[in-house]
Amino acid sequence: MFEVVIGLEVHTQLNTNTKLFCSCPTSFNHKQNTNTCPTCLALPGALPVLNKEVLHKSIMLGTAIDATINQTSYFDRKSYFYPDSPTAYQITQLYTPVVEHGTLKIDFEDATHKIIRINRAHIESDAGKNIHDGDISKVDLNRAGTPLLEIVSEPDLSNGEEVVLYLKKLHSIIRYLDIGDANMQEGSFRVDVNVSIRPKGDKKLYTRVEIKNINSFKFIQKAIELEVARQTEAWEDGTYEKEICQETRLFDQVKQETRSMRGKEEAADYRYFPEPDLLKVSITDAMLEKYSKIPELPDEKMARFVKDYGMNDYSASVVTSSVEMAHFFETMMQAGITAKNALTWLTTELQGRLKGEMNITNSPVDAKKLGNLVKRIEDGTISGKAAKEVLDKLMEENLDVDAVIDSLGLKQMSDTGAIEDICNAVISANPEKVEQYQSGKDKLFGFFVGQVMKESKGSANPQTVNELLKSKLG
Repeated sequence: MFEVVIGLEVHTQLNTNTKLFCSCPTSFNHKQNTNTCPTCLALPGALPVLNKEVLHKSIMLGTAIDATINQTSYFDRKSYFYPDSPTAYQITQLYTPVVEHGTLKIDFEDATHKIIRINRAHIESDAGKNIHDGDISKVDLNRAGTPLLEIVSEPDLSNGEEVVLYLKKLHSIIRYLDIGDANMQEGSFRVDVNVSIRPKGDKKLYTRVEIKNINSFKFIQKAIELEVARQTEAWEDGTYEKEICQETRLFDQVKQETRSMRGKEEAADYRYFPEPDLLKVSITDAMLEKYSKIPELPDEKMARFVKDYGMNDYSASVVTSSVEMAHFFETMMQAGITAKNALTWLTTELQGRLKGEMNITNSPVDAKKLGNLVKRIEDGTISGKAAKEVLDKLMEENLDVDAVIDSLGLKQMSDTGAIEDICNAVISANPEKVEQYQSGKDKLFGFFVGQVMKESKGSANPQTVNELLKSKLG
């Protein structure tokens, strides 16, 4: 039997307006090679100047993961040649990172949790982008020099499920702090997975394989499963030492396999040395005090929702899973509705209607409008069934909730006298059914409710209908 040992390296792009060492914009989707200057193109004589905003965002992350924030850190030069790196080196922090020794808690469905240690979060500059077009390769340097935080976990993760929980929690924290958009499709949240196996009970760390370029949580979990199976098979076949080497592999989602990309260099091969063009990085006491005051994080918000709204842990975790969802939910609650109904209409009814490119941030029905719709259910203006018709209409047109209720004629009849008249008429018209019901055929009660609702064209308040029929039928 084997156990799996996994460590993660997450590169998250910080949402500064300008690059790490120059004033070029970091905006996405501009024409290739237009967001460049002598500094990020490494032209002779151009020197880097540190973007202070990067330090501010690093302090915020360090505070969020309860880490040590080094008020003095240094930049190092990592030497390597690759076409998308005009400098032939990367400016990073090897020896003294800005953030180190943090933790992140992941929660399981059975209410248990696990603490994952974070070794470090260091600042580094991004490379450009290689674009392969048939036999031709092109290089876009717009991204060269954008600021990254590389967040490195200890090898504390044991399977794909834990990895996905860790990544989702980290992704959520970054979004709550608003230090990056963490968009995996655009490459601003990139994950390298280091995987190895060992016999259960063995404390030795064996050869680790790095898997790169995976752009979804689902694919990350699948890539881990495939790589673990490959290493396990090699161990059981006696070919482990021959087949498993320290290397970088890619995940092929079409063939459902990991395959070799290149051998993994040791640190010595990068010829690290202190970056000669930059001074030491200094974080003042005033800066540390200011930027360690961070917004409410997912765990804190979840605890508050449980306390303030009487939600269970699972429901609270659903609506705090993203900062956008949490904000939407709280805005709905301003309508004075119950948390249970707000949760149902947000997570089931609204999200069930968000198709294609639509999501919670660009929903045609905003939080205030959905809160008002739920309010109309709770105050008896419309039934839950009618509310679904209203929501369908609101998804198509930007209209007022009450205006749609009136235009569709869905306002619920709550006049007890009028409903009682309909109940009396239905009972009088069905004497045989009344006799059968009163003889013990309880299921016929639904028949009477249905007839009253039919006669009222669905507008009678169901609760009132039920109460009156029970009283009259005995």
